Amino acid sequence: MLIKSAEFVMSNSDVAKCPKDRLPEYAFIGRSNVGKSSLINMLMQRKSLAKTSGRPGKTQLINHFLINKNWYLVDLPGYGYARVSKSAKKVFQKFITKYFEKREQMVLAFVLIDCRLEPQPIDLEFMEWMGEHEVPFCMVFTKADKLKPNALQKNVDAYLQKMLETWVETPQYFITSSSSSVGRDELLGYIGSINEQMNLSS
Repeated sequence: MLIKSAEFVMSNSDVAKCPKDRLPEYAFIGRSNVGKSSLINMLMQRKSLAKTSGRPGKTQLINHFLINKNWYLVDLPGYGYARVSKSAKKVFQKFITKYFEKREQMVLAFVLIDCRLEPQPIDLEFMEWMGEHEVPFCMVFTKADKLKPNALQKNVDAYLQKMLETWVETPQYFITSSSSSVGRDELLGYIGSINEQMNLSS
């Protein structure tokens, strides 16, 4: 898929105020500091479309970006470890779940996983919640450039094995690196193929 245009549309914490048109949405979510903003910027080939920060938990709003005038990339707050008060955390965790429960045009979520870490309970719990609520998602392993190929494959395999303890089969997954653009074509191609099935031109 060729990215012809990517424009910021809105930020808010109220799902009811999200865009009213019925264009398909692809949501990106992950644990704080997993490299979500960097991945979004790499996919869109924009240096600062999504705001990156060294401080975990920077994204605390639902951010909509209109891509190629026909689909939305949705940047959701990171879950866990954000340096915000417990009450603030509850509020934005609530609108993450509300987004997935209420947003009918949400086609697919991409759950970002740091490939350098062993399976994290917070990620596994979140994906379990997605499964229980029948929210379709793919896994996206980030920061692939930080590991040698063998170590990377070993970590990914370990994660998939862990998933099989509770899942009948593992979700579709992608391996990505924001610094080297690994996985960009595969991930965008996947979105493009879904859009084509919905008769959207890319």
